[in-house]
Amino acid sequence: MTDWAEHELARIAAAEELEIAPRSGDGVLRAPTTIWGVRVGDGLFVRSWRGSDGGWFRAALRTHEGRVSAGGVEQDVRFVEADDEINTAVDDAYRHKYQRYAGSYLEPMLDPQARATTVKLVPM
Repeated sequence: MTDWAEHELARIAAAEELEIAPRSGDGVLRAPTTIWGVRVGDGLFVRSWRGSDGGWFRAALRTHEGRVSAGGVEQDVRFVEADDEINTAVDDAYRHKYQRYAGSYLEPMLDPQARATTVKLVPM
C-alpha cells in the first residue's frame, strides 16, 4: 500500500467535506457523494452516515476502489475496511472536527451502525 504525501493528507484532512466516488464493476466512477472524513495519525477514514445502507458505501465494498476529492486534492484510492481497534480514535477525530454539529449530525456518525462502516482511504 502507498502512503499519503503529507501535504495531500493535510489538505484532505482539513477540508470540511470530501467528495467520494467509488468505481463501478466496469471501472467507471459513480457520481460523487459528499461525506465527512477525518485524519487519525497518517490515515484518512470515512464512515457512512446511513450505515451499511449508504449507496456509496455499498458500491465501495463491491470494488474497493474509487476517488476522493477534497482540499484541492483529487486522488484514486482503495477502500480498506478498518479494524475495530481504530474506531475509538476515529470517534474522537469526528467529535473534534465536527463538534459544532453535536446534537444533530454528529451523533449518527458515532453510533454502532456507522462505526461498522469505517473505511480507510489508501492512495493508489
